Amino acid sequence: MDLVLSLFALIVLSPVLLVVTVLVRFKLGSPMLFKQRRPGLNEEIFTMYKFRTMTDEKDGNGELLPDSVRLTKFGKLLRSTSLDELPELFNIFIGDMSFVGPRPLLLAYLPRYSNHQKRRHEVRPGLSGLAQVSGRNTISWEDRFNLDVEYVDSLTFLGDWKIILLTLKKVFVREGVNSESAATMEPFKGN
Repeated sequence: MDLVLSLFALIVLSPVLLVVTVLVRFKLGSPMLFKQRRPGLNEEIFTMYKFRTMTDEKDGNGELLPDSVRLTKFGKLLRSTSLDELPELFNIFIGDMSFVGPRPLLLAYLPRYSNHQKRRHEVRPGLSGLAQVSGRNTISWEDRFNLDVEYVDSLTFLGDWKIILLTLKKVFVREGVNSESAATMEPFKGN
C-alpha cells in the first residue's frame, strides 16, 4: 500500500511540490529541504526530509535563535497546512517510513525512552499516526507514547485507513498543529 500510494501521491502532487519548493526558495532561501537523521523501524537511522519552515538566524555566539524567533509566518502556514511534510512521501516511497505509524522523533530521545516507549520502533514510523489524529502536538508525551504503543498492538489495514481519513480531516481543519506553550513541540526529557 505504501509504495503504490506514495508513487501515486508524488505524481499527483508534483505540481504542489514544485510550487512549494519555489516558494520556500524565495521566502526562506536555500536549502529548501530540512534533512534530519531520525530513528525508524527497529531504531535504524534514516534521513527524513521536510520542507524548511525556519530561518538559520543565529545569535552573537553563532548559536541558533529559539524556534519561536526562527519560525516565519510562511513557515507557520506550511506547518498548519502540513505542506512541510510532503517530502516525506519520498521517505515512504523508499521504505524508510509508512503512511501510518508513530511519528519519527529525534535521535536524542532514544536513550530517554522506557522499555514501553521503545516499542514504538517495532513498526515503521509514519507520516501520521494514532497520536496525531488524537491531538497532534497538543497532547502530553505520555499520552503520545501510549497511543504509539496502542497502534503497534492493534495494527490493521482498516485501522490504517481510518487514521488516514482522520488525518485528512485534521489537516483541513488545521487542528492541534502547535502546542499551547511552544512554537514547535516541547522537547521530550524522559520520565
